[in-house]
Amino acid sequence: MSNLHVIVGLGASGLSCARYLSKQNIPIAVTDTRVHPPQLAALQKCCPDILLALGGFDIALLNQAACIILSPGVALRELAIIEQVKRGVPVIGDIELFARAVKVPVIAITGTNAKSTVTTLVGKMVAAAGFCTQVGGNLGVPVLDLLSNDIKTDVYVLELSSFQLETTCSLKPRVATVLNITPDHMDRYTCFEEYQQTKRRIYQYCQTAVCNLEDVLTECQHPQKFYFTMQTPKRNQFGLLIDNGSTYLAYEDHRLLATTELPVKGIHYHANALAALAVGYGFGLPFEPMLKVLREFTGLPHRCQFVRELKGVSWYNDSKGTNVGATLAAIEGLGSDVSGKLILIAGGVGKKANFTPLVNVIEKYVRHVVLIGEAANELARVIGIRVPVSFAQSMEEAVHQAGEHSYSRDSVLLSPACASFDMFKHFEHRGEVFMEIVRGL
Repeated sequence: MSNLHVIVGLGASGLSCARYLSKQNIPIAVTDTRVHPPQLAALQKCCPDILLALGGFDIALLNQAACIILSPGVALRELAIIEQVKRGVPVIGDIELFARAVKVPVIAITGTNAKSTVTTLVGKMVAAAGFCTQVGGNLGVPVLDLLSNDIKTDVYVLELSSFQLETTCSLKPRVATVLNITPDHMDRYTCFEEYQQTKRRIYQYCQTAVCNLEDVLTECQHPQKFYFTMQTPKRNQFGLLIDNGSTYLAYEDHRLLATTELPVKGIHYHANALAALAVGYGFGLPFEPMLKVLREFTGLPHRCQFVRELKGVSWYNDSKGTNVGATLAAIEGLGSDVSGKLILIAGGVGKKANFTPLVNVIEKYVRHVVLIGEAANELARVIGIRVPVSFAQSMEEAVHQAGEHSYSRDSVLLSPACASFDMFKHFEHRGEVFMEIVRGL
């Protein structure tokens, strides 16, 4: 078993790695700290004879590994993994396996926030331009399942997380972008600089880079480069042009689309649309199919998703706001686009985040904040000096409190700035519970 590949972590990507490697007759084993990892039944069905070591990382098994396939949820800082790195054992992830095998162009998208929306937009734009396209990675289907499903593919459009980029060194995207970088996952990284460097790995071998002109941390030294900006665009830039009181998405000095034609509300979405245009243009797509997609796209669930209006109050679900940067963008984007004030529902697992950047924007746009979850007291200490806060023990209580503090023309925004797993299974579950309660009011 000298060629033994040990998969560490049995989530969706770990399962996809097992399926992929077993098809190539590569000897594999799986180890996980959990006794009943989520994909155990599926693994035993597709690979019934696989060697399993559950309830803790099996050191003896790892010591036999010729290669370790690390799931994104497992940190490189794990002592068991550090020991294998010292031994010289390669530690890679599913994206690296994909990069070594893929034969067609790849568009790669990362960023702290908005990457799912931009990835979805770009995928739709590439398909609208006539390419056979598959979209996945951190969003939706694991990359190795995309690679193995025998669908004719011209282009892969991938959303990549920092966790996936940690173990990737061979990816050569046709176009790569870092949409933005704000502090996140500080419980995983030793410092913010380490997180930044991990995100920028996506540029390493790309043919064309797309950077955010407003975020210097997304900058890279690349000869073939486009930018998106919320300012008036210059050469090689996508931005906003104002003409006769109307605002347009534009490339250099060419007007492309009035922002009033975008179905998704909030000025932060303008940046997403511009980023998608820049990526598509960098790939060589014509404008017509890209603009058609922007006219038709109504947004992803749990991203500033309109739920309903009741007695003059609009309710929005931004449960995907799992970090400070995402919530900052949601408050600014929605707050500057609605007539009344916002009532914010926030809180959850703080992930060692610094909530201070929220203070000024909350003071500007928010009337009242309802706090839930583990980080409620910490959030109250930071923002409670500037804006009234209250505490709720459940989402139902939070929704009712938000309704009590709202006036006609106000908007209630669930954008927690925190992870969800103290009270919910995941951010989707949190958003679904919120919407169900709001629809029942």
